Amino acid sequence: MDAISVIRTKRDRGELTPGQIDWVIDAYTRGEVAHEQMSSLAMAIFLNGMNRAEIARWTAAMIASGERMDFSSLPRPTADKHSTGGVGDKITLPLAPLVAACGAAVPQLSGRGLGHTGGTLDKLEAIPGWRALLSNDEMLAVLRDVGSVICAAGDGLAPADKKLYALRDVTGTVESIPLIASSIMSKKIAEGTGSLVLDVKVGSGAFMKNLDDARELAATMVELGTDHGVDTRALLTDMSTPLGRTAGNALEVRESVEVLAGGGPQDVVELTLALAREMLDAAGLKDADPAKALADGSAMDHWRRMISAQGGDPDAPLPVAREQHTVTAAATGTLTTLDAYAVGLAAWRLGAGRARKEDPVQAGAGIELHAKPGDPVTAGQPLLTLHTDTPEKFPYALEALDGGVAIAPADTAFTARPVVLERIV
Repeated sequence: MDAISVIRTKRDRGELTPGQIDWVIDAYTRGEVAHEQMSSLAMAIFLNGMNRAEIARWTAAMIASGERMDFSSLPRPTADKHSTGGVGDKITLPLAPLVAACGAAVPQLSGRGLGHTGGTLDKLEAIPGWRALLSNDEMLAVLRDVGSVICAAGDGLAPADKKLYALRDVTGTVESIPLIASSIMSKKIAEGTGSLVLDVKVGSGAFMKNLDDARELAATMVELGTDHGVDTRALLTDMSTPLGRTAGNALEVRESVEVLAGGGPQDVVELTLALAREMLDAAGLKDADPAKALADGSAMDHWRRMISAQGGDPDAPLPVAREQHTVTAAATGTLTTLDAYAVGLAAWRLGAGRARKEDPVQAGAGIELHAKPGDPVTAGQPLLTLHTDTPEKFPYALEALDGGVAIAPADTAFTARPVVLERIV
């Protein structure tokens, strides 16, 4: 085998053989295939695609590059969720303890934010003392004692994917459905969960801007999970406007606690319950009632135990940004647009996100939304509050919001998009 022949096969729109795929993934992980050669292959895949057999083998090769976790010793069935990322997407925070309160074990390996999309680990690190890095033994112990854990993936899981993802990020090959699907699913299958629910975002604030692309990505990932023996299903969900009323780390933690306390924004509660029902169904716990677990306080109890088990103080005050700036409505009428990408970009510029993986984030930075599309507004009323420790960032955040807010006359007909757009199994 040699890298040039593999590149030429895909460059010329050929089908990679199982042997070619196994070899190139292994050789790249070991450093035998150079970065520029794998960059060329990634671009060939980006341009010419892969069929189902190629994607399945590519995923299997990335799984085989590292270890696989085993949760068979747990007394509960395992269920996990993965979101393709969005703005204000704090769903993992209330969802993991909620599903644990209903009887499943939730081994939630999460990531950090990059660009305009927030990262679950960044949000939780706003809680004083909370630790993202756990050993496999520590993770298993928290799962056994509490039922849910949210932590960083170890270096041993699909190391080929970690190396390839970093390369794709700097070579313009991120938005490839075969490469996105195999990246997500190699980590999730290696994680060892028995069932998996995918939250595939659709809209301006998501990777997938239109329904057809999101549907193709979801179907590809469901097929990959099924082929590897993991009960997998997907929900396509709206990301044209931010989820909930906050975007930013500590702000989203605070909102998540409101949901666990039985309140919170309607869209966050609706999506949390929809995903919880799918996870519990996939885990075989068809009679569990997640709405009851939110109402009776058991989900909140699991949250507090999960945070404490990872060194966090669930009662500690959350960080608050030193400076705020309020954006008011320019006219009276109906708010018809609050663009997710614009809000995410503004929150990033305020310090809630990062441009590079090694960049720090501000725990208190972000945006509060005082109205959502469909709400009546009056000229001069607060629409958004911007939070940051560095007020010199306000002009750049406001620039990002330019064109992202629209107000129509009060009598304008408005139909909100549903939170859940489609279900794929």
